[in-house]
Formats: sequence, C-alpha cells, structure tokens
Amino acid sequence: MQTYRIALIPGDGVGQEVVPAARRVLAALPLAFEFVELDAGWEVFERTGSALPQRTASAIRGCDGAIFGATQSPSRKVEGYSSPILALRKQLDLYANLRPVVSMPVPRSRPGIDMLIVRENTECLYVRQERLEDGGNTAVAQRVITRRASERIARKAFEQARLRGALLQRRRGQSLMLHSSLPPRPSPLVTVVHKANVLSLTDGLFREACLAVAREYPDVQVEEQIVDSMVYRMIREPERYDVIVAPNLYGDILSDAAAALVGGLGLAPSANASDTFTLVEPVHGSAPDIAGRGLANPCAAILAAAQLLAALGEGSAAEQVEAAVLRTLAEGFQSADLGGAATTETMTAAIVERLNG
Repeated sequence: MQTYRIALIPGDGVGQEVVPAARRVLAALPLAFEFVELDAGWEVFERTGSALPQRTASAIRGCDGAIFGATQSPSRKVEGYSSPILALRKQLDLYANLRPVVSMPVPRSRPGIDMLIVRENTECLYVRQERLEDGGNTAVAQRVITRRASERIARKAFEQARLRGALLQRRRGQSLMLHSSLPPRPSPLVTVVHKANVLSLTDGLFREACLAVAREYPDVQVEEQIVDSMVYRMIREPERYDVIVAPNLYGDILSDAAAALVGGLGLAPSANASDTFTLVEPVHGSAPDIAGRGLANPCAAILAAAQLLAALGEGSAAEQVEAAVLRTLAEGFQSADLGGAATTETMTAAIVERLNG
C-alpha cells in the first residue's frame, strides 16, 4: 500500500481546530498516511518574523499534498509580512484554484446546484504591485493578465468539465446530494467570465485566450458572461452552471458569493493546484471571533481533504468522505454557523462514525 505524505499547516484561528479534524477523517480511511506538521501564519510571523518559515517552504516540497487551515492577515500594511498562502501559491506554481459549489442537505442550501468555479490563481490584481503617487493622494494597483496563464487556466477548466460528466451522473442518483432537479446536459458546459467590454486589453486577452482553448474541446460547450451579469444570473439560476472560469479577482468574489447559495462558507472547500501538486484549504478563513471555542464547522476542511484524495487518484475514498459529510448533515448534525449546536468535536466524530458505518 502506498503511503501518502501529507503536510498539515493549521495556520491561525480556527485553522488550528479544523485541520486536525480533517486529519482525523483521513486517518479513519483504509489508506496509509504520514502527516508532516508545519507552521505558517500571522502568529508565526509575530513570533519569528516570518509568516512562512523556510522549514515549511522546504518540507512541503517533499510531500504528496498539503492541507492549509487559515491565515489571519492584517488589513493594514505591516512591514515584513506577506501572506503565506499567497507565497505558497507562487512558490509551488499553484495556478488553479478549484472551488466546488454543491447543494447540501441543510436548511439554507438551494437544491439542484453542482458547479465548479475555476479561478486563475497567480496574477490579475493579486500580483500586489501597488504604488502611491501625487504625494500619497493617489494609489495605483497594476493588473497583470498574460496569455500563458489565461490559456492554462482555461485548459484546466475544460479538462475539469470533461471529468465532471460521469461524476454528475452518479450524483443525480444520490438523494442526499439533492441533485434530482439538475437539468440534463447533452455535453459539459464552461462559462468564461470577464469584463472585456470595459477592460478591453486585460480582460480582452483573457477572453481571447479562453475561447482559443475552447476550440481544442469540441465536446464541451462554451459560453461567455460579463462578470456583473454573471453575479446576477448565478444568484437567480445557479443550477444552470457547470464549470465557470474567471480571472483571479472575479473568481475569488464569485466563489465566496456562491457559497451562500449552498449553506455558507463553513461548507466551502477549495483546492490550489499545479499540474503535479495540490494544496487544499477551507474557504472560511481564521474566524478569530470563535477561535479556540470548539465551535468551528469542520466540514469545509474535511471536504477539502476529499478534494486532496481525488487529486491523489483516490477517487473512491474521496466520494466516501463526501458521502459521510452529507449523511451527517442530513441526519441533523448542524454546527453553529448552520444554526445548530454541534461542536467541532461532535461533528468530526459523527463524520468518522458514518465513514466507517
């Protein structure tokens, strides 16, 4: 049996609680893991002067994948501080951010939703090239879009669209997934999101590159949507979407907004992927208001661990974990963010029990 070496980077706040929950679920599977515990985050920066210690940056390269918790980045500029998750994305060339948005058996989730938001993860405004002009009275941020990055994120989106065809068919047969109302599609669909009608050079290049790649996938439908209209239509008719591909900033905003359609950020996982490595994380952040109280919802981190399993080629185990989370939620285990009284511990224990049951 292959032993998977998995880096665990809890980071700040509730990351310290949900990453151990994900580890516990992975350890309950009939697979072999070696867990490597590493440090990163704001607390590490305050203690050592580095948010991403060299040991962490080096050790993660010897792992098969990683689970990251959360980082508590300051809202003001702090000399010497740089977000560790952004640094890891750059150092490991994790160019694709994959955020599934799937209907959940919880009261606030709308039925019939199963989409994947594929977000370019390395450029756009997130290159963080900012400067002050006019004596500090004008702030300028540089936005970078390249053909290379746009083409490879488009290719990732179209490949994911192909892979999802069989998966969606299986999910329609699972009542817990609430997919019975999914409209049948004759072929996968990719929606290219941009604002090329205003940003004709940057978004124009992204649009052009995506549509050029689309010609390589005649079996996949393609459409385009202006980003502000996309937000409106995604809220009004989310069930029509399959795979959405967008530049970094748009993808970030769309995926966080979409999480509200299926129960909230406590159920939202994400994967940062290159062609050879995957680092997964819950979307919800460090949640300092509830950190240390045992109230954090572990589902997003556990579903992120399922994404990592799928990336490692353990698709059956990934589906087992997803099904255990769904059964737990369907049977009434609701954490505080979902209006219930379940704790991080009771939620995790219930998922592990259903994983083995």
